[in-house]
Amino acid sequence: MAEFKLTKTELREQQNRLKQLTKYLPTLQLKKAMLQLEISDAKKELSEVEKAYDKLKIDAANYAHLLKMQSTVDLEEASRVKEIKKRVENIAGIEVPYFDEMTFEPYDYSLLDTPAWVDSVIVKLKGLKEAQVKIEIAIQKKEALEEELRQVSIRVNLFEKILIPRAKKIIKKIKVFLGDQELAAVSRAKVAKSLIEEKKLHAR
Repeated sequence: MAEFKLTKTELREQQNRLKQLTKYLPTLQLKKAMLQLEISDAKKELSEVEKAYDKLKIDAANYAHLLKMQSTVDLEEASRVKEIKKRVENIAGIEVPYFDEMTFEPYDYSLLDTPAWVDSVIVKLKGLKEAQVKIEIAIQKKEALEEELRQVSIRVNLFEKILIPRAKKIIKKIKVFLGDQELAAVSRAKVAKSLIEEKKLHAR
């Protein structure tokens, strides 16, 4: 425990400190509860996008044999990502990412000179890539919230288990000391008064 003075000034400072700590603690506890809820939602969101991706992968297995067929269309080029747009929102005091949209590079090919399955395959490939990005962003969001929760939990524990109990202990020690000092002063005053009265009696 840090050094402290056994004075009335120190007592007031510690009482003010305790007041500030107990006033701020509920705010931290509320933030912790909010983050826990947001993390629960983020986990559900991640689970949903992962399920969507798994479903697309199963669908992709159904047309995997088509990719081996000869075609003038470069499927990788036809599904090349141009831009990923995401926004940032403030949740419980921290900024977390959200998926907005994803655009692909334009790719022209002749509908007449290509098999009918090519269009479908390109759509599915784009869907897979978009699902992968959604998973990445959902993970980033969850991890950001979990890190903030870890930091807030540390502060809540610090307040509840160290700072507030310490301030209360210091206040109690100072009060006991000042009380003892006051009793000692009263006792000394009584002794001094008795001596004075005794001297007056002897002087008569």
